[in-house]
Amino acid sequence: MPGSVPPSPAAVVDAAPSSVAVSGPAHLLRLTLLMAGSCLPILGAVLIAPVLPKMQDHFESVPGAKALVPLALTVPALALALLAPFAGVIVDRLGRRRLLIVATVLYAVFGTAPLWLDSLGAIIASRALAGVTEAAIMTCCTTLIGDYYSGHQRVKYLALQTMCASASATVFFVVGGAVGAAGWRVPFWVYAISLALAPLMAIALPDPAAGGAADDAPAQTETTEAPARRPFPWRQLGGICVLTFFGAMVFYTVPVEMAYLLDDLGVKSTGVIGLATAIASAATVAGAVTFARLKRSPDPMLPAVLALCATGFGVMFLGGSAPLLVVGAVINCLGTGMLLPALLTSAMSRLAFEDRGRGTGLWTAAFFGGEFVCPLVLLALESAVGSLAGAVGLLGLAAAAVAAGLWAARRRAGTADPRSLPEQLA
Repeated sequence: MPGSVPPSPAAVVDAAPSSVAVSGPAHLLRLTLLMAGSCLPILGAVLIAPVLPKMQDHFESVPGAKALVPLALTVPALALALLAPFAGVIVDRLGRRRLLIVATVLYAVFGTAPLWLDSLGAIIASRALAGVTEAAIMTCCTTLIGDYYSGHQRVKYLALQTMCASASATVFFVVGGAVGAAGWRVPFWVYAISLALAPLMAIALPDPAAGGAADDAPAQTETTEAPARRPFPWRQLGGICVLTFFGAMVFYTVPVEMAYLLDDLGVKSTGVIGLATAIASAATVAGAVTFARLKRSPDPMLPAVLALCATGFGVMFLGGSAPLLVVGAVINCLGTGMLLPALLTSAMSRLAFEDRGRGTGLWTAAFFGGEFVCPLVLLALESAVGSLAGAVGLLGLAAAAVAAGLWAARRRAGTADPRSLPEQLA
């Protein structure tokens, strides 16, 4: 659980493993590239959703196309979830910057492959390979944020990462629908944007290992062999990864199911459904901004944040009308906007520089694994209770139970820490 045996703040949270600048034009360019890179896996998750019906029509003669075409949308998330831990190991061994640049180039190669492929099987295979590059990109970008920044700045930029990802999902959905009007293949051209990012990353992103070696040298002289013998914090990270898997289901319920919930209430207008989803997405961004401004350690916040998510689910279940459904979605998304950076910051606080790639990979796998199973879990719950709203209500009860369990565990352990996170020294 998040409250169990946190590492020494001096060793992990406060340590600045890199001496890169934290202000000025170079800092802004570096931060922009990391945020843009973090949005690439989101692009893969939503860009082609609007053109799936056209793909379905194109491949209608292919046996099993009804199941295979939707797989083209979801298989990158599955590949990302399965391979992110391995990407994390590679990140720690080969270096963050080098892997990020290579993966960003390959992202364009595999992402645009459906432009030239005629076989549905080959397209799905290329989508799976795109998911492999997404695993590397997301792991590298998140790890580099942890490398370059510490203290409250790390919290702020991890929250900014969540905000950018949430906002980009709405933008990419609109872009996919707009360019998809010219044909189902056209949205795949958007993947080529990563070719513009890769050279900028090569120029603007410093190697954190180079700076980190100098910064960490004094500490290593005091404990000569400790870093080499220090075990990976499986116990501390395992609890937060399990919680992240559940949190991802909470996070993705509204984006995935909002249209179906409105449809069940008799709302058929795609414009109204799009507006309601956009309002909820804006609440997610607001939650991320709120988290960044609180300047508190993330672990004590998790019970309250999950309770807020559960409250939103409860309103969605009990509302019975479209306006109340939107109100509940806004409450829930305000909570999920805080939940994701709280979970990620909590995971980062448990990782030393040498473990950060592997740890970030495990966290990323947990999050995208939860994303992948979210609709499957809700479908099973819907079959059990008879309605999607009832399934959302059950997930809300589960979120409330987890929040209560976390609060009780922290009370028993006496680990609540009301202090603000320390500011990073420039």
